[in-house]
Amino acid sequence: MEFRLLGSVAVVTENGDVALGPAKRSSLLAMMLLRPNTPVHVGQLIDALWEDEPPAHAKTVLQGHVSRLRAVLAEHGADAYGVELTTQGTAYTLRLPESLVDAHRFEELVALAGVQRRPADTVRMLREALSFWQGPALTGTVQSRPLEAAAGGLEERRLASVEALAHAYGQLGEHGRAAAVLRTEAVAHPLRETLAAALMLALGRSGRQSDAIGWYHRTRRLLAEELGVDPGEALAEAYATLLRSAEPAPAQRPAPPAPVAVPEQLPRQPRGFTGRDAELAALARAAGAGDGPVCLITGPAGVGKTAFAVHWAYDRRDDFPDGRLFADLRGFSDTPAPEAGAVLREFLLALGTPAQRIPETADAMGALFRSLTADSRLLVVLDNARSSEQVRPLLPGGDRCTALVTSRDRLGGLIASDAARPVPLGHLPPADSVALLRSVLGAERVAAEPDAAARLAGLCDGLPLALRVTGARLAERPQWTLDAMVGELADEQGCLALLNIEDTGVSAALRLTMQQLPESAARLFRAIGLHTGSDLDRFAAAALAGTSPAQGLRRPGPPRRGPSPHRVGPRPAGRRTIWCASTPAISPRGRTRRGCTASSTTTSTPGSRRTRRPNRAPSPATHCPAISCGPQPPGSSRIARRRWPGTRRSARPWRGRSRRPPPWACTTGPGGSRSCSGR
Repeated sequence: MEFRLLGSVAVVTENGDVALGPAKRSSLLAMMLLRPNTPVHVGQLIDALWEDEPPAHAKTVLQGHVSRLRAVLAEHGADAYGVELTTQGTAYTLRLPESLVDAHRFEELVALAGVQRRPADTVRMLREALSFWQGPALTGTVQSRPLEAAAGGLEERRLASVEALAHAYGQLGEHGRAAAVLRTEAVAHPLRETLAAALMLALGRSGRQSDAIGWYHRTRRLLAEELGVDPGEALAEAYATLLRSAEPAPAQRPAPPAPVAVPEQLPRQPRGFTGRDAELAALARAAGAGDGPVCLITGPAGVGKTAFAVHWAYDRRDDFPDGRLFADLRGFSDTPAPEAGAVLREFLLALGTPAQRIPETADAMGALFRSLTADSRLLVVLDNARSSEQVRPLLPGGDRCTALVTSRDRLGGLIASDAARPVPLGHLPPADSVALLRSVLGAERVAAEPDAAARLAGLCDGLPLALRVTGARLAERPQWTLDAMVGELADEQGCLALLNIEDTGVSAALRLTMQQLPESAARLFRAIGLHTGSDLDRFAAAALAGTSPAQGLRRPGPPRRGPSPHRVGPRPAGRRTIWCASTPAISPRGRTRRGCTASSTTTSTPGSRRTRRPNRAPSPATHCPAISCGPQPPGSSRIARRRWPGTRRSARPWRGRSRRPPPWACTTGPGGSRSCSGR
C-alpha cells in the first residue's frame, strides 16, 4: 500500500487504485497525508473541505467522511502496513510510516541529492525523485485555500529540483540535456525568470546562442506586458554573459565541492607512548598497500591496541586531510554495543550532513556514508570490535580511505571478505617495558633503582596495562621504592590485586574477555588453570578438558566464538603456550603461581577421584608471559614447592579407579622445569 499526492490523490494497493469517493474525501485524505503522524484539528479540516463558508452541519459531514475513510483503509488491509486513522479529542491523526507517501520519498531523495559530491550521483537521485510526479500535485481535491497553498509549495519544490537537475547536467558538460529539461518547464512557467535564465545559458553553451538570445527577448516582452517590469538581475546577467561570448562557451568544468567541515573524532593523544617501532612500521606498510586498506590490530586485553591505533593516527594526520572518525564499538565491554545505525549517524553528522537529511534506515545511512567518502582521504578508527559483522557496515567507500580496526579476536571473516591486513601486537620487550615505567615515574626515579625497574618489567611481563597500573601505584606513593613494589608483586596471593587501580586493571579487562567465551571454551580454560607447565599439547589438553585428543586444542563452538589465540598461542610440534594473563578472568578465587593467577575451580580430569588444585610453584623455567612474577633468584623458597597442595610427593594426578595412565604425562627437565606431553 502507498499513498500519492504528486498527481491525483490516491491510495494504491497491489490490486490497483482504491476508490475513495467524492472530492471531499480525497481532500480529507490529502490533508492528513500532508501532516502524517500529527494531529490535524477539525477546524483545519473543515476549512480545507469547503471552498466558501462551511454549512452548519459541516462537522457531521466531516465525521461521516472520516468514518468512511477508515472503512476503506481497513477493507484494503491498512493495519498490515501500520496505517491507522485515530481520533484525539477534537483532532484526527493518520498514523503511518512516512515512506508510504510519495511526497515524503520525493523530498528525501532531493535532500540526499543536495549532499552528493559527484554530479552523476546528483543526476541519478533527482531523476528518481522527479519520477514520482504524475501531474499537478493534489489533483482531484477541493479548490480551497489550504489545499491550494499546499499544492503550490509542492510545485515550487518540483521546479527547484528541475533547476538543480539542469545544473548537475551542466556540471557534467551535458548542456543539451539541461536545455531539454528546462524548456518544458519554461514554457509552462513563462514568467519564472530563474528558469528562463538557466535555459538561456544552457542553450548558449550547447551552441544555440541565437535561440538563447531570442528566449531572452521573449521573456522580456512577457514581463513588460503582463507585469509591467523589466528583467531581474538573474535574467539580465545571463543575457550579458551571452553577449560577451563570441562563440559557444566551452564545457563548464565541474564546480568545486562546497567546503565540508573536517571531522576530528579521535580521542586524546596517548601520553607516554613507548616502543612499538616494528609494529608501527608494519601498520604503515599495511595502510599503504592496496586501495581502501583495512588494517586489523589484534592482541590480548591490556596490550595497548587503542593507544597504538590512536598514536599512529595522530602521527599520520597529514595523510588524511579529509578528517578522522572514531567509534568505540564496545565489543568487550559491560555496556551494550552500539547499533550500526547509531554509529553511522554520528559519522554522517561529523561529515557535515544535516540531521534532517540523514536517512532512517541503517542500510541507507551506510550507502550515504560510502557515497560521501568515495573521493575522500579519510581515516576511520573502529575500536574494540567484537565481530566482522559489526565492522563491515562501518567501512568507508573510498579507495583512498583507511580503516583501523582493533579487536581481541582475529576477525578472520574480515580478512576473508575485505582483505583486512592483520597487525598483531605482542607484549613489550624488557627495554621498552622499562622505558614505559620511566615515562610514568620519571627518569630519575627509575635510574636510581635500575635492577628493581628491570624486575618490575619482568613481573608485569611486558603487558602495558600492568606496567601503567604498577607505575601509577608508585607515582601516587613517592615514598615507596621500586624494590618494595617488587616484593609486593612477588607475593603469590596479592599479585593480581596490585594490578588494579580505581576503574582500571588487568583482572577487569580479562574478565570482559572471558565473559564473551562460550561455556565450552571457558570450561577448557578453567581446566588449563590446573596445568602446572608452561605449555601443553593436544593430549594434555584433551585429558584436562575431558575430550578426545583430536578435539583437545580445537576451537570449541562457532569459529568466531572460540578461545582467542591471544590466550593460548601456537608452539612448534603441535604444542600451545599458556599465557597466564587469561587466568585472572577464570575465577575470583584463583590462586597465583609466580604471581599469575591460576584457576582453583574444582574441575576434575577424566579418571581422577578427587579435585586437584594447580601447582602453586612451577619451576623457574616456567613461562607466564602476561602477568607473571618473573624468574626468582636461586634459593627462593617458592621454587621448592612443587607438590600438589595437600598431597604426598608420590601422588599421581591420574590416580583413580583405573591404573592405566592417560595418554599424557608430566616430566621434570633440567633445572626442575616441568612440561606435559602426549605419548
